[in-house]
Amino acid sequence: MEGAGYRVVFEKGGVYLHTSAKKYQDPDSLIAGVIRVVEKDNDVLLHWAPVEEAGDSTQIFFSKKDSSGGDSCTSEEEPTFDPGYEPDWAVISTVRAQPRHAEPARGAEPGSPRGSWAFSVSLGELKSIRRSKPGLSWAYLVLVTQAGGSLPALHFHRGGTRALLRVLSRYLLLASSPQDSRLYLVFPHDSSALSNSFYHLQLFDQDSSNVVSRFLQDPYSTTFSGFSRVTNFFRGALQPHPEGASSDLPPPPDDEPEPGFEVISCVELGPRPAVERTPPVTEEEWARHVGPEGRLQQVSELKSRIFSGGLSPGLRREAWKFLLGYLSWEGSAEEHKAHVRRKTDEYFRMKLQWKSVSPEQERRNSLLHGYRSLIERDVSRTDRTNKFYEGPENPGLGLLNDILLTYCMYHFDLGYVQGMSDLLSPILYVIQNEVDAFWCFCGFMELVQGNFEESQETMKRQLGQLLLLLRVLDPQLCDFLDSQDSGSLCFCFRWLLIWFKREFPFLDVLRLWEVLWTGLPGPNLHLLVACAILDMERDALMLSGFGSNEILKHINELTMKLSVEDVLTRAEALYRQLTACPELPHNVQEVLGLAPPAEPHSPSPPASPLPLSPTRAPLAPPPPADTAPQPDSSLEILPEEEEDGADS
Repeated sequence: MEGAGYRVVFEKGGVYLHTSAKKYQDPDSLIAGVIRVVEKDNDVLLHWAPVEEAGDSTQIFFSKKDSSGGDSCTSEEEPTFDPGYEPDWAVISTVRAQPRHAEPARGAEPGSPRGSWAFSVSLGELKSIRRSKPGLSWAYLVLVTQAGGSLPALHFHRGGTRALLRVLSRYLLLASSPQDSRLYLVFPHDSSALSNSFYHLQLFDQDSSNVVSRFLQDPYSTTFSGFSRVTNFFRGALQPHPEGASSDLPPPPDDEPEPGFEVISCVELGPRPAVERTPPVTEEEWARHVGPEGRLQQVSELKSRIFSGGLSPGLRREAWKFLLGYLSWEGSAEEHKAHVRRKTDEYFRMKLQWKSVSPEQERRNSLLHGYRSLIERDVSRTDRTNKFYEGPENPGLGLLNDILLTYCMYHFDLGYVQGMSDLLSPILYVIQNEVDAFWCFCGFMELVQGNFEESQETMKRQLGQLLLLLRVLDPQLCDFLDSQDSGSLCFCFRWLLIWFKREFPFLDVLRLWEVLWTGLPGPNLHLLVACAILDMERDALMLSGFGSNEILKHINELTMKLSVEDVLTRAEALYRQLTACPELPHNVQEVLGLAPPAEPHSPSPPASPLPLSPTRAPLAPPPPADTAPQPDSSLEILPEEEEDGADS
C-alpha cells in the first residue's frame, strides 16, 4: 500500500501483546495487532498498532500493500491455535479457524486504552533482536533499542517471525551469536561505514569497497570465504573502542556485554565423503582382544570396530555389559566376578525395599502406587509382538516390571517415566539376566536420563542442537520447514527421547544402539542420525508441498521402513563432511565434541518475556520469574496404537 510519502512493504496480522505475566492469558490481557514495515520520508519504520474486535469501528486494516517486494502474509492463511505455552510436540491435533474477510476501517483512536500500546520505531534505532526458544505454541520477538530499552514483546500467534526477519535483513545486517543462537545483533546497511571498518581491520586483501559492494549483493557466497576474519570483525565490533577512536558501529552499554558473534547461515561444506561400513565384530575377533587375566586389550581399536560394523548377535550379551559401563574395559576376569557379586547384592537389597511394602502401606504411598500402576500398564504393551515378550503369562513381562520398579528405588528423584520400558526391553532381550540387565539399563539411563526430566530442558537443548546441525548441513531444508511452521523440529521429539526405538525394526535397534554406545566419533551421533533421516527424506518433504500436519504424518509413517545401515552410513558421512570444514563455527564444533563448551557470557533470559507497561519500558530485562513445573508432555506422543497411553 502506498500513500503520501510512505509505502508498506510488509504487513502481518495476528501479532499480539501479552499484558499479563500469567502462563495462560485471559482474553482481556491479549491485544491483537498488525505489524508493518513502512518506508516513509527516507526512513524505514517498524510499526505495530492494535486491532479491535471484529465489527468494531476502531479496527486497523490495510487491504492492499506493495506486491513488488514485500512478503505476502494474506488473511487467508489458516492459523493454528493453542491456548497456552505447551511445547509444540504436545499439540498433536489442532483446531483451525475459518478465514474471514475483514473490511477496511479507520485506525484506533489514540486515546483508547488499547491504542496507547501502539508504537513505531526507526530500524536505525534497533540494537538487537531476540527470538523465542523453540517449542512454544507460538514464537515471539523482543526488540531492544540503542537506548537500552525493550519494546513490548511481539507474539506471532499465526507465525511470521522469519518472514519479518527476512524483510528486516534487506535494511539491516543481522549477526547471530554462537553462544545464544536466538540473539541477533543489528548493524546498518552502511557501505561507507563497512568499507572503513574493513579497511582499518584489513579483513580482505582486495579492494574493500568492491568487497562491500559484493557483500551487500551476495553476502553468503562472496564475503564469507574469509569466514574467520568476518567472525573477528563482528567480535571486534562488540568491544568498546579506545578513547578518541571513531567508530561507525555503536558499542553496547558497559553493563550489558554482548557475546561474540559469527555468521553461520551459509558455511561452505566440502563434498560429502563416501563411507563403507564393515562386517560385525565376531566372537573370534573379540577373543583376540582378550589378554592375560581376562583383560581386554587395544580397546580403542575394538570400539572403532564396533562403531563401524556393530556386533554379531552371539557377542552382544557379553559386549553390551562393557558398552553400558556395567563392566570395566580395564578390569580382569576376577575383578569382574567380584564386581558382579557386589552389584547382585545391591540389586536385591533395593528390590526388597518395594517387595516388602504391604498393600496397606502402598495405599498410603501414592508415589509408589502411581509408579506401579504406570509400569504395569506400560509393560503390558511393550514389544508384545516379540516372541521374548508375547503371551499372557510371559516371564519376561515380570522381569520388566521388577527391574523398572527397582529402578524407582535406585533413582528416587527420577522414578519411572513413560518410555523407559522401551529402553529396557531390548537390553533384557539381549542380556537375559535380571541383575545384569538392571545395571546395563542404569548405564543407559546415565546417558539419557535428562530426556525424562520434567522440565524437558535436555530435550529442548537437543532439538536446538539438531536444528543447528541441520542449519549448517541443509539451510534450504530448514527454510522450508520454517515456512511450514515445522522449524522447531518437534516431529523429531520421539526420535531423541527413546533413541529411535520405534523407528526401526527391533533387531535394527540393537545394531543402532551398540554403535551409539561406543561414543564414536563424538558425543552426539544420535543427532547426526536424525539429520541423516531428514536428509534421506529431503526431496519427499520439499517437493510434495507438505504442510505441518502432512510433515508430521510423513515422519510417523517412516516407522519400520528405514534401513539402519543406510542411516548409519549417511550419519557418518555427514560427520566427516562437517569435520572436514576448516571454518566450522565454534558452536557446531561443541555439538560434535570437537571443542570444549564456551563459558556463558551472561545468564539465560526467561523463557517468555514479562509484559511491559504501555507508559514505560525498563532499561534492563527483569529477572526470570519462578514458574510452575510443566507436565511431561512427552507422554502425549509416545503411544502409537493405544488411545489411553497419554495419561500418566
